[in-house]
Amino acid sequence: MNQSALIRPDWTPATIALMVLGFVVFWPLGLAMLAYIVFGDRLKTFKKDANEAVDGAFASWRGKCGGRRGRGPSFRSATGNVAFDDWREAELARLDEERRKLDEMREEFDAYVRELRRAKDQEEFDRFMRERRAAGQGDVPGFPAT
Repeated sequence: MNQSALIRPDWTPATIALMVLGFVVFWPLGLAMLAYIVFGDRLKTFKKDANEAVDGAFASWRGKCGGRRGRGPSFRSATGNVAFDDWREAELARLDEERRKLDEMREEFDAYVRELRRAKDQEEFDRFMRERRAAGQGDVPGFPAT
């Protein structure tokens, strides 16, 4: 923790003044400041423990719901109509395949855009170096001549 901070969970003149001011203005503010002074160093641990508990609860909930992303519970024979259930499973598989293809296309496009930006940056840098040499300033130490 950064011990150079003005407001840290410790008995410093600033925190004591804020606590007293909080009690004067509105007593719950002073009480909150007192709690921060006393228990503030445990906030990171509390937050980590709370996040892990919530993540565990949602992980168990996802496990009970079939573990399928964004579709809720897995109903194999929810309608009682086997033909409909088979068609639905086939459609969901087709949609998953379409999603995978779209994700691949997006990744390819992102790579293409990154390459375009890199090429544009390289061209701008080369133009800067040409203009610098033309102005008679010479090469920059540590950079290769282009």
